[in-house]
Amino acid sequence: MKKTLYFLLFSAILLGGCSEQNDSIAVASTDTVNEVPEYYEDYVLSPQITDDRTLQEVGQHKRDSKGEATVEAVNMATETYDIGSVELTVEESKILQVKPDYSLIDFFHSYTHEQEFKVVKMFVEITNTSTEPVHFAPVALFKTDAEELKLWEDDIYLENLNGDLAPGETKRGNIGFIIEESDVDSVTITTSDVFNNSEEKIADALQFDTRFE
Repeated sequence: MKKTLYFLLFSAILLGGCSEQNDSIAVASTDTVNEVPEYYEDYVLSPQITDDRTLQEVGQHKRDSKGEATVEAVNMATETYDIGSVELTVEESKILQVKPDYSLIDFFHSYTHEQEFKVVKMFVEITNTSTEPVHFAPVALFKTDAEELKLWEDDIYLENLNGDLAPGETKRGNIGFIIEESDVDSVTITTSDVFNNSEEKIADALQFDTRFE
């Protein structure tokens, strides 16, 4: 009887130890998942591109119904710029290796014929701080340090950030461009000029650089 009790007690200790070990592994795995940043509040996810909101470090990977994305470079520093009465905030910048789901290949064929490609993307916020409506585009020209040039029409997110801004209005969303060069350390963004309702220019375009880690 004593031997049986000792055996049961010993087994319980072993099982308890295993349980604690498994719990610690689960917690460690959970800790590696980043939270969705607050600036994504009320953001409607792209129907074509993998959700990368929790991908904030180089090497992090996500797979969902829209495909796969892996972070190759990142800049999570927030930068704010003033272009006349328009305030432009770049919340984050990333270079992603993207492999879309087969069902979305046709959508991307107007941008590339590759089935896997790199995307430079930024999450931006633009606000009209004036009492008059304005017309503005956060990205008119996009150029990498490898001299690869893209125009605003090449944006793959299509989140209607270009155009009219009502007095006090704020728009948020992603802008992204497929690139062919494999080694990119920085990009240069040129915004549009700012125009009023009479199509008169009221502020010159701004050019700024974003570097990646």
